[in-house]
Amino acid sequence: MHATHFLNPPAPRGGNHKGISTLHTDPTAGLDIKSSSSQHAPLVPRDRMLPFVLVTALFFLWGVPNNFNDILIRQFMKSFEINRLQAGLVQFAFYLGYFFLALPAGAFMRRAGYKAGILIGLCLYGAGCILFWPAALAQSYAFFLTALFVIASGLAFLETGASPFIIQLGDPESAAQRVNLSQAFNPLGSITAVLIGSRFIFSGIELKPAQVAALQAQHQYQAYLRSETLRVIVPYLGLGSLVLLWAVLIALTRFPHTGLDYSRNTLEHDESKPLWRRRHFVLAVVAQFLYVGAQVGVWSWQIPYTMTFTGIGEREAGYWLTAALIALTTGRFFSSWLLHYVPASRLLGLFAVTNTVLCGVAVLHPGWLGLGCLIANSFFMSMMYPTIFALGVKGLGTRTKTGSAFIVMSIVGGAIVPLAMGLVGDKAGIALSYLVPLACFIVIALYGFLGADPDPEELAANPKLALG
Repeated sequence: MHATHFLNPPAPRGGNHKGISTLHTDPTAGLDIKSSSSQHAPLVPRDRMLPFVLVTALFFLWGVPNNFNDILIRQFMKSFEINRLQAGLVQFAFYLGYFFLALPAGAFMRRAGYKAGILIGLCLYGAGCILFWPAALAQSYAFFLTALFVIASGLAFLETGASPFIIQLGDPESAAQRVNLSQAFNPLGSITAVLIGSRFIFSGIELKPAQVAALQAQHQYQAYLRSETLRVIVPYLGLGSLVLLWAVLIALTRFPHTGLDYSRNTLEHDESKPLWRRRHFVLAVVAQFLYVGAQVGVWSWQIPYTMTFTGIGEREAGYWLTAALIALTTGRFFSSWLLHYVPASRLLGLFAVTNTVLCGVAVLHPGWLGLGCLIANSFFMSMMYPTIFALGVKGLGTRTKTGSAFIVMSIVGGAIVPLAMGLVGDKAGIALSYLVPLACFIVIALYGFLGADPDPEELAANPKLALG
């Protein structure tokens, strides 16, 4: 399926889709009018294509450090000689950055706009990558965790701004489809990270106990560990340079007004329901917490799972993680097309049920069959993050940026669930640790089927809220 298909999608069958607005936005006037022509509106207006492309590239860019983490977990277990629970601190430190910076990012962008927030995010992201150099020279695990926190702080700005910007960049009826298309480039960044990490961070040297003892006797073992740690420098410096270059391109590009009025007067007189009283939004925060935790956990422990139950080496196991990310990419593009015909909440529920079954097979039949199920799991995870995001912010109106920040904060699930999996893995084995994401997918399925749609009466009473 070519991406160009999504830029000019066919008209949907039947009438209104469940949970999808039929309102049309005039981007120049910021006013909403009902229009039957919205069915035929392009996915992205031609005059907004350049900012769409530049912001969509951010989805690729933040996929890289997210999946470098999966490589770092294995690499740091080797170079710092730590257990699974301690290695899980990589994800813990990373997603704490999202948790602490998402709300400040949302507040900042309410005042300064999406472009300014994205620029701050790119600068923090690039700075965190550069910090990997002194961290490696210092041979400090805590320094690495600090650098990961800085990177994630930048990503909190990017994710708080990018998804709602894409959602509001065109016709609200196609918001879920548009953000799924942009998110389809995120796993391409993930694939790039795993390929680069498997080739340039993993050395392929896996010492047996006798070899470790021999190196220790020759007083060369610490030099070996240091050389393993230093392998992270070049990939992260290259990534940091690319990110800072992208910040320059964003700075030189004019961003359009998205159609929502965030002026102080409007915000002060906003009488719509507060966020905590929006049932579909609150449940979206919970669902996103569990989804990101499940996704990060599934990928973080796939390499140890593969090595344990198939007997292959770390590099080969890294390539199987690449296969999972290819499955995610394929699923993301397929879902972007499928969402034109199937209501987003229903498709979310169906995919979550499928992943519950796949995780169950991975637990009960560890080995090549279980690995195949984990790869298939990535295909069905493909549409979950952007769809939960789009469903959660729907109907929030001028509260969209704050709501987006809370949903990004919920990404802290990526810090908690992998730690829980690491704890279960240390106590009961790596296969049983996949019961944790299995439970997450059960709750996500319930959200999709029962709690994802906003209050239709409120949308009817406040039609401008459909822009959110």
